[in-house]
Amino acid sequence: MVRTYGLLAWTWMRAAAQHPVSMSLITVGVIVSTGLDLAAIAIIFARTRELAGFSVAEVMFLYGTAGTSFAVADILIGTVEGLGDHIKHGSLDAILVRPVSPLIQLATEEFSPRRIGKLVPPVTVLALVLPRLHLAWTLGRIVMVPVMLLSGAVIFGALWVLTASLQFLITDSREAMNAVTYGGGTLTPYPLTVFGKDFVRGLTFMIPLAFVNWEPALYILGHPDPLGLPAAVRFASPAVAAVLCLLAARAWRSGLRHYRSTGS
Repeated sequence: MVRTYGLLAWTWMRAAAQHPVSMSLITVGVIVSTGLDLAAIAIIFARTRELAGFSVAEVMFLYGTAGTSFAVADILIGTVEGLGDHIKHGSLDAILVRPVSPLIQLATEEFSPRRIGKLVPPVTVLALVLPRLHLAWTLGRIVMVPVMLLSGAVIFGALWVLTASLQFLITDSREAMNAVTYGGGTLTPYPLTVFGKDFVRGLTFMIPLAFVNWEPALYILGHPDPLGLPAAVRFASPAVAAVLCLLAARAWRSGLRHYRSTGS
């Protein structure tokens, strides 16, 4: 499966490389647009030294971890959100008859180096801010950083597949489903304490975006949990990611089983 994904992605990348100037300009545009969130954070800290009890370095840490996880998921599987368009245009039928997983075909569709541009701002920020966090870097904190990045990427990826699967039932739901994926990518770079407790509960127990970086970051940064949850919850991101993957796989298979061809 990994080999097939790599081959299809490489094929699309070779096609994109035939227009190097266009590809380079689009990549730069992606980097700039992705980094606009940094401008918003800079504006906030131009007026204050803390945001909901978090320093500028700590907020940048949240931005770097959330942005990296979101970008990895978007790069690897974000294009599955186009499933509804394939259903409407009848092109999903052609995808289904090919001897390759339809999920892999959708995930690699129009794969281009420009996607990697989404990683540049958050990875750069994370690399710069980690040495500036005034923390006692214990083994647990060091290990938690890659764990939260990987778990966060898996959580976002599973949410992409879950929301895409709903398009088997509601074809024109792409924009509404983006509220979960892209909306989550907009929320998670900020301390969730800026929102009301009921909203934080929703992001913890309903749409578990709090496990992308918030709960593990509370452990790393040494902040109390605003909901007063047990300390073990801060280590639950891998388990949440695994459960979401199972739900996403089941939803995807169910959608494929119940799909009826357009006949085109």
